[in-house]
Amino acid sequence: MDLLLSMKVFAAVVDGGSFAAAAARLDTSRAMASKQVQKLEEHLGTRLLNRTTRKLSLTETGRAFYERSVQIVSDVEEAEQIAGQMTRAPRGELKVTVPLSYGQHRLAPIIAEYSRHYPEVRINISLSDRKVDLVEEGFDLAIRIGSLPQSDLIARKIGGARNLVCASPAYLARAGTPAAPADLSAHPCLGYTLTGTGTEWRLEGPGATVSVPVSGPIKADNGDMLRLAAVNGCGIIFQPHFIVAGDLAAGRLVRVLPEWQSGELGIYAVYPSRKHLSAKVRTFVDFLAQRLAS
Repeated sequence: MDLLLSMKVFAAVVDGGSFAAAAARLDTSRAMASKQVQKLEEHLGTRLLNRTTRKLSLTETGRAFYERSVQIVSDVEEAEQIAGQMTRAPRGELKVTVPLSYGQHRLAPIIAEYSRHYPEVRINISLSDRKVDLVEEGFDLAIRIGSLPQSDLIARKIGGARNLVCASPAYLARAGTPAAPADLSAHPCLGYTLTGTGTEWRLEGPGATVSVPVSGPIKADNGDMLRLAAVNGCGIIFQPHFIVAGDLAAGRLVRVLPEWQSGELGIYAVYPSRKHLSAKVRTFVDFLAQRLAS
């Protein structure tokens, strides 16, 4: 038995004063309307309507049930309308987790622009390099960089990045400049602990891909921490272009082994399900993809 449907039919019968009027309003047959109310009375174990050949009237229980039924049906219809609007037009809170440095260096202006375009979306950004559980922690979306583990999550590639080998001019003047990837093993290299680049750097260059074991005085789980250490002459780093671009442009860092870099690191928008994707998630991902591509 569809209880909500029966309540809707019952309310329509009372409002229209007859089963025929309710049937016409709900685009069903008089017999079906009568059957729905009969099932409802059987379900409740009480009579809701007094029936005569000329008219219908509410019992005392029926009047009380009618008042609540009207309210419940109205609430459900309103909820359906709100859900439909939120599916069609982006609105409500959008909870996103973004890698710290990528959020600061690359996404902040894009997110600000999105917010201007879609003012009814309230964006709640968590900046963290930690891989959060989207479902468990209630996130709508994650931005992730690099290879993704096998999972049931949906991943859409929205961009790419490459790690560059960099150091400060002062460090290179003091310690010398590596001439080949293997030379990195003799230098203090600052490792990123959340990926395999903490103890081994994999570089692609002219006709070859090499893996170089590295070590150094500092390791960290944040690329900006390593960038600042390199700017201050602590050693060599292997970090994404979006982290080091400003320092390269300002001369605080320079490329080491400029013909060598990492393979492409995919940048992905990751979300729990493709089915019934909300407008706020869909427009946000589309917006990021478009801006990052340009």
